[in-house]
Amino acid sequence: MPVISLNTQEKNVRAEEPRTAAVFLLVENRLLRDALAKLLDNKNDLEIVGACGFSALCLGELVRAAPDVIMIDSFTSTLHGEFLRRLRDELQSLKIVMIGMDADEQSFLHSVQEGALGYLVKDASAAEIASAVRAVANGEAVCPPQLCTSLFRYVARQCKQVPSFHVKVSLGLTNREQQLVLLIGRGMTNKEIASQLCLAEQTVRNHVHRMLRKVGANDRLAVVEMCRMHGLPV
Repeated sequence: MPVISLNTQEKNVRAEEPRTAAVFLLVENRLLRDALAKLLDNKNDLEIVGACGFSALCLGELVRAAPDVIMIDSFTSTLHGEFLRRLRDELQSLKIVMIGMDADEQSFLHSVQEGALGYLVKDASAAEIASAVRAVANGEAVCPPQLCTSLFRYVARQCKQVPSFHVKVSLGLTNREQQLVLLIGRGMTNKEIASQLCLAEQTVRNHVHRMLRKVGANDRLAVVEMCRMHGLPV
């Protein structure tokens, strides 16, 4: 058989081999840490590149290990806000899986806001853990079915509350002015808006006057309708 054929076969075999994802365990409980290491290191496509509890030195250890995925347990997660921001500055492509968490909406949403792509509750099985790490390493997101609804509700609330960048560009309305449009769309008077936003009523009037001038509208409701046409969820 020609040498070139042998080389081609070898390349095809290598191409079929799954990419190994490097995993770091930042888990305070040693028994859990050892169990996870044993579980994940047995997988052909996963490799444990480090494991430790939280300490002042673990950031440096994590940076040196340069993992694809970091697993953080519920105990360590109470410290994860500022720590994860520093870690992501060092390892921008790092993916985060929270493990042993409560099925609590607030805790879940906070973890998502901090950048977690995986969220595993305390009763997750060994198979679910391995599957979640593998999925997150491949760029997917994982969460318990009972918390999916919370995520959808959160996104819906954000869409209603966050000012639209498109409206800002196309109509020239500031974030504050868009906030006023939302309140006007709810039928609130200038006085009611002023009370809710802790502003002087004259300040609200000035905002409304500037909005009318910017968009070329004759009255408050016309401003609301124009913003609705440009995508603001009024």
